[in-house]
Amino acid sequence: MWYEKAIQIFKIKDLRNKILFVLATLAVFRVMANIPMPGINAENLNNFFNQFRAFGLLNVFTGGALEKLSIVMLGLGPYITATIILQLLTMIFPQLERLYKEEGEAGRQKFNQYGRFLTAPLAALQGYAMLALFQRQNVIGHLSGLDFFTSILTITAGTFFLMWLGELISEKGIGNGVSLLIFAGIVADLPMNIYTAFNDFQGDPSKIPGYLLFFAMSLLIIAGVVLVNEARRNIPVSYAKRVRGMRLYGGVSTYLPLNVNPAGVIPIIFALSILLFPGMVASFLSGTGGKIGDIAEVVGNFFQNPWIHGIFYFILVVLFTYFYTAVTFDPKAIAQNLQKMGGFVPGIRPGESTALFMNYILNRVLLIGALFLGTIALMPSVVGGITGVTGFKFLIGGTSLLIVVSVVLETMRQVQAQLQMRDYESF
Repeated sequence: MWYEKAIQIFKIKDLRNKILFVLATLAVFRVMANIPMPGINAENLNNFFNQFRAFGLLNVFTGGALEKLSIVMLGLGPYITATIILQLLTMIFPQLERLYKEEGEAGRQKFNQYGRFLTAPLAALQGYAMLALFQRQNVIGHLSGLDFFTSILTITAGTFFLMWLGELISEKGIGNGVSLLIFAGIVADLPMNIYTAFNDFQGDPSKIPGYLLFFAMSLLIIAGVVLVNEARRNIPVSYAKRVRGMRLYGGVSTYLPLNVNPAGVIPIIFALSILLFPGMVASFLSGTGGKIGDIAEVVGNFFQNPWIHGIFYFILVVLFTYFYTAVTFDPKAIAQNLQKMGGFVPGIRPGESTALFMNYILNRVLLIGALFLGTIALMPSVVGGITGVTGFKFLIGGTSLLIVVSVVLETMRQVQAQLQMRDYESF
């Protein structure tokens, strides 16, 4: 039972210390996320986020720090962006690809170091853009040159501080530190959402059926996300028998697992960023007047149509699922590695034929994953329209739900591995 596992976890000193360290680090992160920058106009800040919903995605990755304009308002966004940029650059620069894929742990550490270097200018540029935008929207007061520069340094330092906390969790705790920090930020609003729902029940009892339907649909969606996130397409692999001296090696059969959703949450991030960009530009230019203002207003109204937004959103998520998988998954390299190790797919010739077979299987599996991601991306709007409930967004789909499910499953696997390791030692 689950409570027996929990008791067993806290009986093991090393595992207990790791979990307590993670909880303490997350508490530090939540404190930092609630320390605001000076000179904020709270009313204008709320109006800004209601007007520019494009910043909702950024707010997810900052753990709510952006909407509070805290000293860590950028969160881990610049670091995540830097990592994605470097992964895309592996398609252009062969040396970077070898570093990332072929040079083992030392190569990955150097690759991560490049990501940290790239994070600094990205954080500074994003901090400058955010402060300039908030000043134009009268969210914060006018800053002098020195104050503006100091604020940028503070925001950049906040990003590096969170990056350091994430690496500490990965090194001394359990789970992926960056993912756990994002996870903590997403679920931090849950108590406030419950309080708001309770007040709605008291103020208007007629909303209770809508909330019951909402939570029933949420359970079904979460179960579907877990199912597809854990789904694998296993490709059988056999290894040829080899005689070395007086011993016989090989002759075993195993399988190569292909994830139904190999791209994770990245396609949703790409699609939402591109889809919201025209609307953001149109919102900024609509008040300028003249032909530019008229065109901007037409473009803004076009992308604000929920049907058009939903259709483009779904198509972009599907396309980016295929694109990102093509960047990160190379069937030809896998086929070559199998051939070097004496492995082969039964009935398929090693080498080029194996690569074509894997590519064929991947495209078929990826279609299910892409359609699933597109559907999950639209779920917040669909469920909210049916039930009338707009809170608890991480329960009904989109980026937040995929992050929460992935982090919980991965952390559970690591805890289970720690328990099994200690059971094996005692045996």
